[in-house]
Order: sequence, then C-alpha cells, then structure tokens
Amino acid sequence: MARNRTREIPLLKNLATLESALDANDVRDASEGQIRPFLVAEKLQYNAANGTALVQDVSFSVDERTILAIAGPNGAGKTTLLRLLSGSEAPTGGDVLVGGRNLKRLSATNRARMIAVVSQQEQPEGRLFLRDYVALGQIPIQADRSSQAHADDIKRILRLTSLTDLAETRMAVLSGGERQRAHIARALAQNPSLLFLDEPTNHLDPDAKGRMLSLIAELGITVVMIVHDLVMIPEFASHVALINAARLAGFGPVNEVLTPDRVHDIFGVSYLQFAHQGRLIPALDIRKNETPMERSNP
Repeated sequence: MARNRTREIPLLKNLATLESALDANDVRDASEGQIRPFLVAEKLQYNAANGTALVQDVSFSVDERTILAIAGPNGAGKTTLLRLLSGSEAPTGGDVLVGGRNLKRLSATNRARMIAVVSQQEQPEGRLFLRDYVALGQIPIQADRSSQAHADDIKRILRLTSLTDLAETRMAVLSGGERQRAHIARALAQNPSLLFLDEPTNHLDPDAKGRMLSLIAELGITVVMIVHDLVMIPEFASHVALINAARLAGFGPVNEVLTPDRVHDIFGVSYLQFAHQGRLIPALDIRKNETPMERSNP
C-alpha cells in the first residue's frame, strides 16, 4: 500500500498541471523555445457609466522583472489602466494575462497570491504598530509557511525597506516617506511576483523620491507604477507606457519612447538631456505662462 501511495503523488501533480494548462485558455500557445511575456494587455477597454472611454484599445506585453512606468497628462487614464492591469477593476473589453493566466478567471484569493497593489488611498489604522501593519500582507499566504518562517520574512522585509528601527512605532506618527515604505513593505509581505504602485513618490522630497524608486528598482520582481515626474523615469524604469486621451501613445524601452518630440506632443513641454559625468541627465523646460490677468494689463 505504501508503494501505491508514493506513486500517486507525482500523478496528482501531473493532473494539477494539466488542469491549469487547460483552464479556459488561461495559457496561450507559444512557439517552442519562445519565452512567454509575463504581463500582457490585450485590447483593453474601459467605459464610464455615461459611455465615455477611459481606456481605449490598449495592448502591450512585458517580460518578467520589467520595471514599467506609466505616464501621461492628468485625466489621460493612467489610474484606470493600473486598476485594469492589477485586476482591481474589470475591463469593459479585452483581457489581462499574468504568467499566462487570465485575470478574469482568477479568484480574488489567487490574485492576491500573485499580485500586490499600493494605491494612493491607503489609510491604515493609526493605532497599528508598523510591524503588525506589514504582517497584514501575509494573510493571503498564511497557510504557505510556518509562523516562524513568516516572522523571519517580516524581519527581512523590514531590513530591506529600512524600517527595522520603526517596527514598534504606531502608523499615525510616521512621516510621509516612512508611511510609503510601510505600504510597500506590506505589499512585499504578500510575496508577490507582480507589484503595482500608484504614484509611489507622491508628496516626497527629491531625495526621498530617489531612495524610494531605488528600493523599487532593486526588488527583483515585475513592477508597474504610475510616475508623474518624467525626469525620474530613465533612471529607475526599463520600459514606459505613455497614455494620452485614453489611448496608448507610446510603449517600449525608455530611451526609445521618451523622446523630445513625443514628450512635447503629449505634455506640451520641452524634454532636454544634458551630459554629466558620463550620463545623460533629463530635464524639462517648464516656462511661466502668461495668465489671464497679465494679458488684461497693458
């Protein structure tokens, strides 16, 4: 009997693999030897209740460990696109695939085991200690490891995000930058393979922005983030998706997409690059516009 049971184990694993592969076209056919993109958007569409298209016919794909920045003017559809890609919002049309699996066919629990999201609306209970807030991220994967393994992982994440010394501090007294790092630490506690960030550097000073984006770029996982500050993108992202009027206006490696002509067409400002210590430093030429009051004065 013991021999029969040991033979059943690989059989059950093979059946599970087969079921996953056959699950309602979750896995797309790929040429032999071809690496399947990790995150795929296929003709994404999202309409508001009044019929207005907030995201229209957006398609692209990125490989694993890509750092993708989403940028565009206010109201262009960036946050809506991020919500569609993360599964927080269901598209009106089109599909999102992560690791070959269609988000439409994944339960919220299974999404949480793959995807972590840090939004601008994060409002944790102020009385929570930072360590306890970060540990909330482990809820979707609680059964995967022992309590000791989870505790060890929290220690590792707190070190990674430079929050160890603040572990016993209540969330209410953290600075803006510390709170942002705590949100990212909670997301990392989910052990995600894909991380979404909605303006992770919002309200941070320049040095804190650099440290925050450096942390994100070094995580070693696939990251999709909305970035308003265009000059930060070349240093910290590998790819960029430019959104304008609900449509994809440019997508690809940063140095191919973030060009002076395209930036001027989309944002109406001059995108400059200056040589400094062997690097090209980007800058925006933003000039004072004449106000209605100034135009009315002789």
